[in-house]
Order: sequence, then C-alpha cells, then structure tokens
Amino acid sequence: MRILVTVASRHGGTLEMANAIGQALADAGLEVDIKPLRDLEGVAGYKAVVLGSGVYMGRWLPEASAFVEQHSVELRARPIWLFSSGPLGFPDPKPDGDPAGIHELAGSIHARGHRTFAGRLDRGRLGIGEKLVVSAVRAQEGDFRDWDAVAAWARGIAGELTRTPAAIAS
Repeated sequence: MRILVTVASRHGGTLEMANAIGQALADAGLEVDIKPLRDLEGVAGYKAVVLGSGVYMGRWLPEASAFVEQHSVELRARPIWLFSSGPLGFPDPKPDGDPAGIHELAGSIHARGHRTFAGRLDRGRLGIGEKLVVSAVRAQEGDFRDWDAVAAWARGIAGELTRTPAAIAS
C-alpha cells in the first residue's frame, strides 16, 4: 500500500516532520513517498495521504489550503490525516489551539484527524519581513518539536491503515 506524506513548508521545519512521519509509517511496513506539496499534481496512485503545513500568523500556508480545495474530490476518496506545525515556545507553545479554518478544511475532505505540533523558529532562515513579524509578536526562537509525539501520532496512523483492508476503504 502506497502512502503519500506531503507538506507545505516555508523553511524546511515542517518537511523535517514529514520525514519523521514517513519514517514511522515505513517502519510499520508501509510503502511511503515523502514529497513537498509544490511537487505534486494530485494524489492518484496513493491509498492514503498525510498532509501537513507550516502555520504562519495562525493559518496554514496558502498553497496547502489551495491544494485541499483543488483536490478535494481525490482527497475525500481515500483516508487522509492532517497536521500543522507552528506554535512556538516552551513549556507552553503559543498561539494556543489549532490554525484558523482547519476544522472546516478537515471536514471538507473527511479527514480522519488533525494534529497540531509545536514548531521551530530559526531567525537565521527568515527574510526581513518575517523577522519583523516574529519580533513584533515576540516569538521565541528555538526548536520546540516533540519528535516522540510526532512518531507516536504516525504509528497510530500506521495502526489504522494496517488493521484491516476495510479501514482503508472507508
């Protein structure tokens, strides 16, 4: 069974999470392709999809939301899980909660789940405008990703996909 793990990632941090998710799925015996969203034309040929986006200003990146809207029929035809990467800070990442509009987006494609993970902020990778924004909101620099939580979430997906063939069809 071929699984697609794809993300919209501005500075590579969310893509690193996709790699970890893909590795956990592969470790469970699934065939996994990990691709940046910008390299996809659709999801044909995949039995399931894990789709993620970095979160900026409390929202998914526009290309991720647009991909869901443009490919909603294809996405609804297979199991799909969504994840977001972006809240920053320790011990309590900010902003709290899920990205704006994610529940509606998930509902539109019948996503089986959505998970928000803390992200990373490396000011050295940011453009001038982004540096101004993170300074204005006092975003904390650092890597706040919980790799154990990411892997556990992916193992849960693998468990659902390998449990029974009916789980994939529904």
